[in-house]
Amino acid sequence: MNQLYEKASAASYSKTDGNIMSPLGFIAGGLHCGIKRKRPDLAWLYSEVPAKAAAVYTTNHFQAAPIKVTKESLAKSQMLQGMIINSGNANSFTGNEGLAHAYMMRKWFAGHIGVEEDLIGVASTGVIGELLPIEKIEAGISNIPIGKNETGGDFFEKAILTTDTFQKRACAVVEIDGKTVTVAGAAKGSGMIHPNMATMLAFITTDAEVESETLQTVLKQMVNETFNMITVDGDTSTNDMVVMMANGMAENQPLSAQHPEWHKFMDAFSYVCTQLAKQIARDGEGATKLVEVFVSGAETKNAAQTVAKTVIGSNLVKTAIFGADANWGRIINAIGYSGVNVDENMLTVKLGGFTVVENGMPGSYLDEEAHKYLAGNEEIHIDVDLGSGSHSAIAWGCDLTYDYVKINATYRS
Repeated sequence: MNQLYEKASAASYSKTDGNIMSPLGFIAGGLHCGIKRKRPDLAWLYSEVPAKAAAVYTTNHFQAAPIKVTKESLAKSQMLQGMIINSGNANSFTGNEGLAHAYMMRKWFAGHIGVEEDLIGVASTGVIGELLPIEKIEAGISNIPIGKNETGGDFFEKAILTTDTFQKRACAVVEIDGKTVTVAGAAKGSGMIHPNMATMLAFITTDAEVESETLQTVLKQMVNETFNMITVDGDTSTNDMVVMMANGMAENQPLSAQHPEWHKFMDAFSYVCTQLAKQIARDGEGATKLVEVFVSGAETKNAAQTVAKTVIGSNLVKTAIFGADANWGRIINAIGYSGVNVDENMLTVKLGGFTVVENGMPGSYLDEEAHKYLAGNEEIHIDVDLGSGSHSAIAWGCDLTYDYVKINATYRS
């Protein structure tokens, strides 16, 4: 579980089947404007009132035009009222013309819904190095219906996808100050996924009233605990961002760490981000299994995260899991090159319910049973106890399959 705060109760929030429009005052949708052949490729999200906003961006040195525009919008007031998003084209490495196109998207959408330009963010995902078909996007924005449609959340989720095989959403409801507060999110991501953000976009909405500085702080912390703990293939893209908007329409008292029910909001927020991160990891290109690595007994939080991310990112570990080969030596190998100082005599590793290493020595287990576990389950759990401290971390990833190569070898075909 995330360790940003003390969890008062596992039942402090309710999971729901809602979507990004479930918090009060949010409207979303998606349509086909012609970037892709048939599928929805233009998505929008906006709030009935300006919302406090925060964002975290890719660590790739080459940041795409939409990120630059969104950063500029947020820098003015730490507020957003909407996002316009296209898929099928990243608008990355497109020079001044690409930047101009991102500004055009912001201007057109702001004008269409009747808000100031500086309250609009822009996001794009898809192929790098190609100019947007900007006339098609302009026509698409002009066709965006104003107002809420009950299918809008579903079409929003579809319109942001690229090589994803399924839509990604999560929603939780909690009571704060006697008010019903909802936190929801939608995401896309399948390939070029690696810690410190990847080819992923995530949008989180809440009707909670949250102090501005607190919002940016907790988003960065939560991204570090969730989205930065997933990996598919070790690549980090130029377009990734997580954007959060809090419009305050639930009318609770402003939330911060000093609020007596702060933990309830954080529980719900943690649930939404964790679920989205796990869905992205599960949908890794060509993947057949979700892999979870839980590291405990570390001297520091950073050490736990480093070991977890190193194990989950090992191609040898990932291919062994795909082949249902309980080759725990590959896990040990990854721990060894993680850069964390580990006493091998204190190390214990479990694969599912099987102890494969105990206090630095091979465990007593049947290889055939471990093979059955790997072959027969879509979720694989690896537990690593470093035996030297009290800190822990979780990372998520997937197996590495033949289909991953096939998908990426023909990505532009």
